[in-house]
Formats: sequence, C-alpha cells, structure tokens
Amino acid sequence: MALTPEPAPTLQQLLAFYLEAGVDCALGDEPINRLAEVDAVPAPAAPRPGAALNPLRPPPPVMPSVPRSEIAVAPDAAIASARDAARMAPTLEALRELLETFDGCALKHTATKLVFADGNPEARVMFVGEAPGRDEDIEGLPFVGRSGKLLDRMIAAIGLDRGKAYIANVIPWRPPGNRTPTPQETQICLPFIQRQIELVNPDVLVTLGNPSTQALLGTREGIMRTRGKWVDYDTGTRTIRAIATFHPAYLLRSPSYKKMTWLDLRAIAKALAAANM
Repeated sequence: MALTPEPAPTLQQLLAFYLEAGVDCALGDEPINRLAEVDAVPAPAAPRPGAALNPLRPPPPVMPSVPRSEIAVAPDAAIASARDAARMAPTLEALRELLETFDGCALKHTATKLVFADGNPEARVMFVGEAPGRDEDIEGLPFVGRSGKLLDRMIAAIGLDRGKAYIANVIPWRPPGNRTPTPQETQICLPFIQRQIELVNPDVLVTLGNPSTQALLGTREGIMRTRGKWVDYDTGTRTIRAIATFHPAYLLRSPSYKKMTWLDLRAIAKALAAANM
C-alpha cells in the first residue's frame, strides 16, 4: 500500500514554527541553502620559481597555533573583571558608560542595544527583572512590551508610576531568541546590577520572577515559596528591605496568580508608607 506524502507546510506554518523556535529576525537578504555542496577550497598558489632559494629573503615566520580557549576570555576572568569595574563606578551614569564599553559578556555582541534602566534614579522602590525581551532590545528600555504594560498597571494600583519607581534587569542585554541566560552570563552581569542597586539606594527592592530573585536574594527556592516574604538585602553600605513577586510575563501566562501579586503589592505599599513616617 503506497503511503500518501504529507503536504508541504504553508508559509504561515513555517513562520509560526520559526517564531516558536525564537527566530524573529533575518540575518541576510538572500536565503542560504545549507544542504548544497560546498565548493572545494582552492589550493594555495605555488611559489614563484627561485623564491625559496633567494638568500636575501628570509623565510616567513611560523606563527605558533593558539588554542581557542586561550583566545576567549575565561569565565572566571570575566566575572572578576566585572566585579572590579562595577566597584569603580561612582555614579549611575558612569556605570552605564562602563557597560557600554564592557566586552566580558558575549550577549553584548548579539543584542541591539544596552537596556540599562528606566524611571527615577532617586525612587524609593526599585523593581528588577531577569533580562530584556525583543521590544526592550529595540527601544533600549526595560519592560516596554506586553509585560511592561502590565507592570505599569501593577504599580499604578498602589499609586506609583515610572516617575516614582526605578526599573532594571539583572541582565542588561537580550539573550538571542529570548532564551534563558546561562549561569555564567548571570554571574558576569551580577556585579553591575548589585552596584546599580547600591547607587539607587531604594527603601524597598522588588525582584520580579524566579531568576532575579535567586540571583539577588541568594535563594534556591522557587518563586512560589519566596514571594511575599520580606528579607534583608545587604548592599555593603546599607540593608534594604526586599520582597519577591511574580514576573509580569508569568502573570500574562497564568492570570490566576494576579491575586497573590496584589497581596504582594499591598505589602510593598505598606512598607513604603512605614518608611516615610
């Protein structure tokens, strides 16, 4: 019995597949056939007759081969470099300029823009997420897509807006395809967000989602266990009250958890009111 061949996917189906796989931009104007045979590499040109016998011309120097691991910056060296650099930044503007020139994180070379922060640098409350998404990468500002609009509504519910809050991410560059940052990438970027928190010096620090909570608050527990609980965050110069809640992107996927988030927001408003007394 002959098998009926499956119909070829439509253009819409292919585009949907690419979007689900994280492909959201083209790298070239023309398609590339990856299955085509590669042309043979041309042989090097033969030396001119007598060239090797010329005693007045020394032979070309032999360059020693360098292992690839020695060319790339070692992870430990990149983390140490980030710590030293972040510690030297006296202001938020200096920290931003430092990140613009920092080459220790490979994410910088695949991102469109540095996503440093948004809001009021003198705000009493600071919100920190994990990493920028596609919209943030285009605009260079954190939380400007769908999750950003939800965050705006969340903080508006307790009488705040971006003029009264400071918003940033642990990772200031978008990972390709919105993939999860690697532990190494997080550790390299961690000193910069820690210094950013120290320079903003808020009364309340709010971590949004599990990755930023684990990175900044030093816990291995999931967000279900950590959310809504107050902990102390030590900047080295001051202890700040910190609390975790769900990331707006998670609430878009699971709106049933908005009730828990509302309880967290009320606790944040109460803490800000108490700090102002």
